[in-house]
Amino acid sequence: MTIGIGGAGSRLALKVDRDATVVNVSQTELAKSEAKNRLLAVVHAAQGQLRGSRKDPHIGESAFQSIRQELLHLTRGDLVVSSTGGGTGNGITTCLLRELAGAADLPVEQRTRFALILPYAKLEPSEFVLNTTEFLQGPLSDAIDSGNTGNIFLFSNRLKFENRLPEDEYNDKLAASLNMLLALPEKNDALKLLDGHIDHEDFDLFLSKPYFNYFTYFHHDPEQPFGKQLDKHPNPLLLPPDNPIEALFVYEVPEGGDPRPFYDILEYFAPQNVNPVFSVVENPKLKKPFITLSLLYSRKPDELVEDFNRVSQEHAEAKVRKSIEQHVNLPKLEVNLQTEARKMARQQGASEDDILQILKRLGKLK
Repeated sequence: MTIGIGGAGSRLALKVDRDATVVNVSQTELAKSEAKNRLLAVVHAAQGQLRGSRKDPHIGESAFQSIRQELLHLTRGDLVVSSTGGGTGNGITTCLLRELAGAADLPVEQRTRFALILPYAKLEPSEFVLNTTEFLQGPLSDAIDSGNTGNIFLFSNRLKFENRLPEDEYNDKLAASLNMLLALPEKNDALKLLDGHIDHEDFDLFLSKPYFNYFTYFHHDPEQPFGKQLDKHPNPLLLPPDNPIEALFVYEVPEGGDPRPFYDILEYFAPQNVNPVFSVVENPKLKKPFITLSLLYSRKPDELVEDFNRVSQEHAEAKVRKSIEQHVNLPKLEVNLQTEARKMARQQGASEDDILQILKRLGKLK
C-alpha cells in the first residue's frame, strides 16, 4: 500500500499506486482527490477546520494527533509519499518519523519506506527551504539513526523547474521512475533466469534498510567501462548519492544474448567493498542489454543541508534589502522659527514683535 500525505504527496502517491490512501488537513482538497481511500487530519482551530496548512508544519503536527493510531497502522511496512516543503506533508511526516525514532526495534516487515519530494531551493519559496532544512536535520536524521525506517528516496523538484514542466507531467516521470524499481521482483519472476536471483523476500529486505536509496537504469554497452556508463546515466529525478554501502541490480539481456558482462559490474563494486545482490534475466523484447541498479548510502547528505541553508540565507537577505528599499526616506526639514513666525504674523496682520516675545516666553526662541 502507498500513503500520500499533503497535497503534493497525495498527487504523486496516486500516480505510483491508484489504490493509495491520501491524507490531508483540507477537506476541500480531499473532496477533489480521485482517491478511493481518504483520511482527514482534523485541526482544532477557532475558525473551525482549516482549508490548508499555510506552509506551516506545526499545523500538520497538530493534525497528526487526530489520525495517529490509524496512520501508524496504515504506514507500517508500506511506502509514504510526502513533500518536505509544505505544512501538511512536512508536519505529519515529522510526527511519523518521531514515532519511529522512539519505537522499539521494528521487524523488517514493519519498517516504513519514504519517498520525499524536496523543493528546488533556487526558485521555490524560502519557507519551503527552511522547512526542508529543519526536516532533514531533525526528524529524518533521528529516525534513520534509530534504524526503524526503510529506504528513503530523495526526489528533487530541480528538473521540474529547470524544464518548466507541469506538475502532473513531472509526477508522471517520478512515478514511472519509482515503479521501474519497485517492479523488479515481478520482472524477475516473469523472465527467464540466467544467473543470480532476486526474489520478493530479497527485495523487501533490501528496501527495509534505513539508508538513502538512489537508483538509475540504462542500456548497457559491454564494450565500455561500467563506471563511465554509470556517470553518464544518472537519475536526474533523485539527489546524487554518496559512496554506496550496498547495491542491487537486475541485468537484462536480449534473447540469446551474452549474460557474462554482469561480471564487469561485480568487479566495478569490488574495490568499494560492495557485494551486490543481483539477477541476470533474458528479455526477448530487448535488442541490447539493460540494467536497473539501486545503491544504498548511509551518510546524511550534508552538502544538501548546507545548500539549503545557504539559499535560505540568501532569500532572507534579499527580503531585508527589498524591505529597506521600500522605506520612504523623508528629507530632514530645517525650520527657522523666527523667520516662520514673522511670515505668519504678516499673514495674520499681527505684530511681529508680539509673536516673537510669546515664542521666547515658551522657550521656542532664545
